[in-house]
Amino acid sequence: MAPEQSRAARGLLGWSEADLARKVGLDERLVRDFEAGYGDPPAGQIEALRSALASAGAVFTDLPSPGVRLDARGQGEGTRLQDLTTENDR
Repeated sequence: MAPEQSRAARGLLGWSEADLARKVGLDERLVRDFEAGYGDPPAGQIEALRSALASAGAVFTDLPSPGVRLDARGQGEGTRLQDLTTENDR
């Protein structure tokens, strides 16, 4: 997931940076920095963010270009940080 996709998905869902961070158990600053293009968070943290957004209905696309749309059938909160394992931390 690209930072732009994260921002767009939050916007479509009506979530703040704090809302997304809270849903996955991460610090709001990590969300803010990732979406601003600062730093290089571990892939597992990005996956936790993506999973939460996807579970709420965000559908991420890559072709023909990166994007995001809503699928109203999605629900749930995704993978919380403390639930990541070596198997799902990729």
